[in-house]
This record gives sequence, structure tokens and C-alpha cells, in this order.
Amino acid sequence: MALTSQERTDLKRIGREIRETIVDVTGWSGGAHIGGSLSMTEIVTILYWKYLRIDPKNPKWEDRDRFVLSKGHGGVGHGVVLCKRGFFDFKHLEEYNHTDSMLGMHLDSKKVPGVEVSTGSMGHGLGEAVGLALGARVLKKDWRVYCVIGDGESNEGSIWEAAMAAAHYKLSHLIGFLDRNRMMIDGPTEEVMSLEPVADKWKAFGWNTRVVDGHDLDALADAIEAAQAHTGSPTMIVCNTVKGKGVKFMEDDPAWHYGGLNSELVQKAKASIAEM
Repeated sequence: MALTSQERTDLKRIGREIRETIVDVTGWSGGAHIGGSLSMTEIVTILYWKYLRIDPKNPKWEDRDRFVLSKGHGGVGHGVVLCKRGFFDFKHLEEYNHTDSMLGMHLDSKKVPGVEVSTGSMGHGLGEAVGLALGARVLKKDWRVYCVIGDGESNEGSIWEAAMAAAHYKLSHLIGFLDRNRMMIDGPTEEVMSLEPVADKWKAFGWNTRVVDGHDLDALADAIEAAQAHTGSPTMIVCNTVKGKGVKFMEDDPAWHYGGLNSELVQKAKASIAEM
């Protein structure tokens, strides 16, 4: 079912608010992995406000859908989403990555409501998502597992081991998203370790595969609903995105994989987001 005009308007507004808050938190904390958090904003926005079956007041609800952020360095973005979705109070964002804060650079599932598994060491999250999907099958539950992976992270062999396992067990209730922003900490992915043809690789590993503009809410909605209806294999949605999306001086610049913002840059970044 396509997005309604009201849904599209609301999701765009929420996405802008998430980006603005990511910028604020980066300023308050002294530094964060901001570029990759901005590139995945539409993906996590549409999941948390339209498709994920969750209850923020009951984070451990047995029949909830599971979300895994395999690219765990996007924790500043995930933390903002969880806060705005109602899992915890805003005051925790003001303490992001401070000593004794609930919110570390990579979110800890034992400390942060709404975080299913602790991630951060690259390549582990997709395997954990496979385990959660197998768990649903064993328990005869109908919840889905959604997992966001990074393209730099896809250098890890464990990603492809998990991909093989998911296809072997025909985990059609597992839906992956590749945040294909083409930038990693050391530079462009195609210079550091080429991934292309990445969509063909996922197809070859037995996944139902679709390529979309990862900032287009309608394209994401169509892809997610097609994945939900698909049977017989897991789905990978390859999302073409822009690192630092929305902040012009950050876009497509690997220097903003991680960075800090002073008050002047915070205002400059938020002014750019307001123009989206």
C-alpha cells in the first residue's frame, strides 16, 4: 500500500527533526559518527514510524519485530530515533557518550531500551539478525527481523557467511538494508575495497534483491512491502544514499565519517537541513 500524502508529509518532517537532533547531539557530545547516521535517516524513519511492530512502553514485548543496526557506529542516529519514538527521555541524548551515560558511542542492549543486540564491531549484526530470525521460526512466532548493514562493513567475511546461512534457511521474514553511501572511514569504498556489482552479489547469495534510492520514502515503502510479501528467501534492499545527507558541507565527504561540531557548525548544519 503506497504512502498517503499525509504519511509522506509526516515522515519527511520527522526525518528533518531526526537530522537536526543528530546534529545537536554531535555538538553536545564533542563528536559522533554523524555521516553514516545522516545517510540512513529515511530508512530508520520509515521503519520506526510505519513498519516496525513495536511498543515503546513495553520494549521487551515478546511479539515485537526486531531491528538490528549492524553498522553500530550509527548509534547516534539510532539513539535519536529511539528517543523520539518514546523509548527513553530526551535528557539522555544530552548526555550522549558522556562518562556514565546510558548512551555510549555504540548502543548497549543491556542499557538502552529498544536496542535488541549490542553492535559496533563490524560484520556481527547480520549474523545476529539471522539468529533472531531462526529464533522466530523455532518459537513459531510471526515477527520480522529488519537489519541495516553498512557498505564499508561489507568488507567483513562474516557478512557473507550470514548471507549464506539466511538464504540456506530461507528466512523470508528477514529484511536487510544496505546503506550504500559509498564512503567509509578511509575513503570511497570502491577505492578501499570494491563492492560492485553489489546487488548482483546479494542475488548470487540467494537473496531477493532490490535497488532503491535510500532517501526516497515512496521507493522504500514499495520495497519494504514487496519484501514483506516475498516468500522463500530473505530480502536485501540496496539503498543508494549520500553520506552526510542534508548537511551540504558533509555530503560525500569521508572526513565526516566521524566528527565534532562547534556552535557555528551546528547552526550551519541545521540551516542546511531546513532547506531539504
